[in-house]
Amino acid sequence: MRKIGVVVALLLAAGGLFAKTTTIYHTSDTHGFYYPRNGQGGFAAVASVVKHGPQPYLLLDSGDFANGTIEAKKSKGIKSAQIMNKVGYHATTIGNHEFDFKEAGVAPLLAALNFPVLAANFIDAKTKQYPANVKPYKIFDLDGVKVAVIGLANTTPTNATKLYKFKDPLKTLKKVLPEVEAQKPNVVAIIVHDSLNDDKHGTKPYVEKIARKFAGRVNLVLGGHAHKIIQNEIVDGVLFTESGTATDGISKVTVQTDDQTGQFISAQSELIPLIIANVGENKDVAAYANSLKEPGMDEVLGEAAETISMVSDVPEHKDSPLNDWIADLGRAYTGTQIFVHNNGGTRIDFRKGPITKRDTVEMHPFENKIVKMTVKGKFIKFLVEKSLLPRNLYTYSGMTITYRNRKGKIKDLQIFVDGKPLQDNEEYTLGTNDYIAHGASEGWPFKRIADSEKEPVGTGNVRSILENGIRTQSPLKPMATGRIIEIK
Repeated sequence: MRKIGVVVALLLAAGGLFAKTTTIYHTSDTHGFYYPRNGQGGFAAVASVVKHGPQPYLLLDSGDFANGTIEAKKSKGIKSAQIMNKVGYHATTIGNHEFDFKEAGVAPLLAALNFPVLAANFIDAKTKQYPANVKPYKIFDLDGVKVAVIGLANTTPTNATKLYKFKDPLKTLKKVLPEVEAQKPNVVAIIVHDSLNDDKHGTKPYVEKIARKFAGRVNLVLGGHAHKIIQNEIVDGVLFTESGTATDGISKVTVQTDDQTGQFISAQSELIPLIIANVGENKDVAAYANSLKEPGMDEVLGEAAETISMVSDVPEHKDSPLNDWIADLGRAYTGTQIFVHNNGGTRIDFRKGPITKRDTVEMHPFENKIVKMTVKGKFIKFLVEKSLLPRNLYTYSGMTITYRNRKGKIKDLQIFVDGKPLQDNEEYTLGTNDYIAHGASEGWPFKRIADSEKEPVGTGNVRSILENGIRTQSPLKPMATGRIIEIK
């Protein structure tokens, strides 16, 4: 049973035992966001927090650092490695987006890091050994406190690989833990690119089972992947922490160990929002980050008359102004009856004011092309049913939906295409991006449609369509929502 909160004992008076404090900082899903946006975030702020905080410390990351901005993309993640070196990270693990530049890009990326990549379940497929700069774990000595950090890679890379093999995380952890325990660490932490509560990727997370299976042997689990913020969630005595995305914040985990015996006592975490006015910026890291900037990215494409948000301000509306706009652009481009946009592909809002090329990359950093296909109504119904709960994963153009949520089950589902009820056996033309169309991540329902039936459309990609939309429709105003309505 989960419980929220940790009781931190600084002094165990009855036994006269004093506690020793150790500090661990954590980020995840930084996605190449080197610079602040709207006065918040960036690696210079990360460096400022850790270098002004308690010393010594550990700075750990849970992966997905390689891609997400123009600097990260054009350097195939190398600049991300370089700035993390500059900040002074101690370890990271492998996220799914470390494979965005295909398997050939992985070795150069790992080699560029000056600190170890911890991934106990990630091996060379040919040699069965760990690749260069990859280790299953590392034990750090922080002022006499031995902190063992074990890494677990995400097992669903964005691009398929034959060079590398992923092993079962829980089986791997069971095998590695005795070796770690033989070295008598005071604290055992896991960094993993998976989430305690993943309602985004269509997968059942195993992360909670770390506590169920290894309670008393593992103390901390520092996760990511779902872009969640989770603080002080305890499962069977194990602290779970997740730190959001895009360097908007950093988690600070305070660990208490017995000063005489070294035994783990407790841990608690807090998220520190990286608001520049509050935490400042490290000048050296800020200067280095500026040296990495790609030219031309501050070109203004248009403007937003108001903030165009990823989230509706009407709770019952499960579509949003920004995602509706993207879906409409896609349908106009494909000429299909329906366009499906995956909400997870939208990473930031368009803030009121000028919209630059950098904004479009950071909002949608992927090189997804557009495809179209013809599907039957019963497939569309299946797609909708599998994507509405627990969190809506898609936005549609040309289609409206109403439903009720009854104890986590969809009831009274109604789907309309161009104002007419969806017919199971009628054929409809549908467009989407190729990432979703070929069944990746939340696009798994599209595996039901043969790839031979998916036709590329034009030569542009999602981002070029967005840029054209900004140029031709500026100033942008928020669209009215209400395409997907949960009826109470």
